[in-house]
Amino acid sequence: MARAAAWRMNVIKASTSSSTTREATVVKVISGRLAGEPAPAVIARRIIDSSRYLTLATADGAGRPWASPVWYAHEDYASFLWVSRAGARHSRNIAARATVSAVIFDSTVPEAEAQGVYFEALAEELSGAERDRAIAIFSRRSQALGLSEWRTADVIAPAPHRLYRARASACFILAPRDQRLPVKIDEHE
Repeated sequence: MARAAAWRMNVIKASTSSSTTREATVVKVISGRLAGEPAPAVIARRIIDSSRYLTLATADGAGRPWASPVWYAHEDYASFLWVSRAGARHSRNIAARATVSAVIFDSTVPEAEAQGVYFEALAEELSGAERDRAIAIFSRRSQALGLSEWRTADVIAPAPHRLYRARASACFILAPRDQRLPVKIDEHE
């Protein structure tokens, strides 16, 4: 069994021998994960910290879906910030319908080790004091990765870009049989 599948199955196998030398396998579920494996919230935070892009799923007013990769910074693993052109399709969709979903994943890992973080969220273009505070967070991540600094002037008219935020209302990671396991992302284990 692949390592990733093992932790998702949440089992420990223990063998015992009887007087007839038959072997019995006992399967025991232990608190949602294998002993020694990270908690789901830890897995989610690691994925968020190690990735640079999330796939943002939006829909227009008529419900036509659209998915876009966006470079992001996060705030406390619950709010995701990105900069986009105000006229981009996903930006227009957010103006019409704030409900979005997103996934963050590493597409370079082998299939048996794949894991992702899925979100349901409300998105918005930021303005005023919230925008000023959030652009500093976004800029810190940008500079930490050797990219340019972002300032408020870069995300207000006449500049073409705006700053957006998606606040997660629900978070999930993969569980057995391609199910989504709810995660309290702010749990610290």
